Amino acid sequence: MSDDAQAYAGTAEGQGPVEIDAELARHLQNKREDLFEEFEIRDKFPPEVLSEARARTDGVHEEIEDELEHRKDLRDLTTWTTDPVDAQDFDDALSIRENEETYTLWVHIADVTHYVHPGSEMWAEAVKRGNTVYLPAYTIHMLPPALAETVCSLVPEEDRLAHTVEMEIKKDTLSFESIDIYKSVIHSNERLTYTQCENRLEDPDLPLHDENALVFDLADQLHEQRKEDGSLVLNPSRDRAHTIIEECMLKANKAVTHELMWNRGVEAMYRVHPQPTPDQWDKALREITELDGVSIKSTSWDEPRKAVNDALESANSRTLNKIQRAVLKVMPRAKYMNDPFGGHYALNFDIYGHFTSPIRRLSDLINHWIVHENDVPEDLVELCDRASDRQKDAETAERLYKQFLQEVGLDPYAVNNRGIVTVDDDGEVIDENGLPPRE
Repeated sequence: MSDDAQAYAGTAEGQGPVEIDAELARHLQNKREDLFEEFEIRDKFPPEVLSEARARTDGVHEEIEDELEHRKDLRDLTTWTTDPVDAQDFDDALSIRENEETYTLWVHIADVTHYVHPGSEMWAEAVKRGNTVYLPAYTIHMLPPALAETVCSLVPEEDRLAHTVEMEIKKDTLSFESIDIYKSVIHSNERLTYTQCENRLEDPDLPLHDENALVFDLADQLHEQRKEDGSLVLNPSRDRAHTIIEECMLKANKAVTHELMWNRGVEAMYRVHPQPTPDQWDKALREITELDGVSIKSTSWDEPRKAVNDALESANSRTLNKIQRAVLKVMPRAKYMNDPFGGHYALNFDIYGHFTSPIRRLSDLINHWIVHENDVPEDLVELCDRASDRQKDAETAERLYKQFLQEVGLDPYAVNNRGIVTVDDDGEVIDENGLPPRE
């Protein structure tokens, strides 16, 4: 086997889906249904929501052509998406340019509120759902796939409506020279998986190599600056593709909430993360120092986020998991609020909110509406509480489902990354989604 073939065989794409039999498929379905009932997770969309979604996908090309009169035409700008191999919709895309003293970074987000807005059936359903729920190999969408996977997905070689965050970022300080947020029409050149992104970074002869190398250079600097500033980085060994997406989305979210708070002074759905008490941090740090091979300098105890970052940098995978658990045990839950008071402790941002995932999070959908309309829903406080509660329920359901997978002998990580299929006694695939065979 060649080195390339061996490397591919080790990826999620190369290993293929996890195989289960029909009986186990039924057990998994029963468990999901129990969790849906317990946490009021809506697995099926009402007919009126599906009907509205289908209607909004009619005449797409003509509608986009009409919208060009009111939007920036960015179709000639080199643009691409980077997502997991099994992603069903692509809600963010990147473009980048290097200038003498700045970088220009464009983060293009699917313009979901062009199709989903207050008064629509899909908006009311999104409020009820709160977010997309991701169980390993089973997704419960916030928006109907008929919409989310078509006109709201930034697929390659198609014109799409977007909400673009254009940032001029200073090379010396990485701070904002300028921020411009506007409606646009984009044309994605290519859809990359994370593995493909890594390949493009490695091979200078491949398309988009220069663009990915440039955006990684910026993202790497942003990542190091965040750590230096005291941002908690619980997963220090992320590959370059993940670093690009994480840092660019963080920067865009920061730009939008900076604009809303300081330039407009409006309420929005801010993400607030309280800090642990000194006693809680003390407990976590003591637990970490008791692990084999981990030491924290006494001078670092006054800066616990940096202390944890240092410990994680030198930890092996098993110790890394224990450090992460020790920290997460004492971390208060982040929540959505209509003002940013208190900031985001883990990220060490004074102001932070979500904007880059309107297909899967109610908070981002609402912030898109606020940015464009410069107006705030009357029930914003209730919407903040709703989004916080639904996220908590989704995370709890995901944790319980992963526990159940382990109890029945399945690896949740493998199922999540490779998908799942139901096979018969002869190894023939009965259902590619891992569902019980149809009666």
